[in-house]
Amino acid sequence: MLLLSTFGVCLLSAVFPVVNAETYVGALAAVGGDASRLWPIALIGAVGQTIGKVAFFYLGRSSLNWRWVRRKTESPKWQARMARWQRRTHQNPATVFGLVSVSAVVGLPPLAIISVLVGQLRSSIVLFVVAVFAGRTLRFAAIFAGIATLGAPMA
Repeated sequence: MLLLSTFGVCLLSAVFPVVNAETYVGALAAVGGDASRLWPIALIGAVGQTIGKVAFFYLGRSSLNWRWVRRKTESPKWQARMARWQRRTHQNPATVFGLVSVSAVVGLPPLAIISVLVGQLRSSIVLFVVAVFAGRTLRFAAIFAGIATLGAPMA
């Protein structure tokens, strides 16, 4: 039940930022910071977050087809800028991987915004999923371990 609720909270928080996955993971560590729970919670939390951010990725990808967005993006200047960024990111996917990974671990720039932008740039979904999953796993593991360590009895 714990892993199912972790998945649900993390999925929900990926889509609705008012639900805070980090607080939830920290609370789990504070009330029962058993080291055997660290990786299962970090991994299942990352799965929930990744699925939610994939929705933002595809939202970004499809947004360029929306009429009101197309009106704003029809200028030759905007089109040239977008083509330049698509070329850069497709020629050097490590840049996208690095940016998504940093955002997933640190939270800056916000992962929701990065997810939309990476989708608009038509980056690789596989690259995106791997970066988000790995980054969020590390983030949740660090939060859990940090809080659990603070609550550990002194020897």
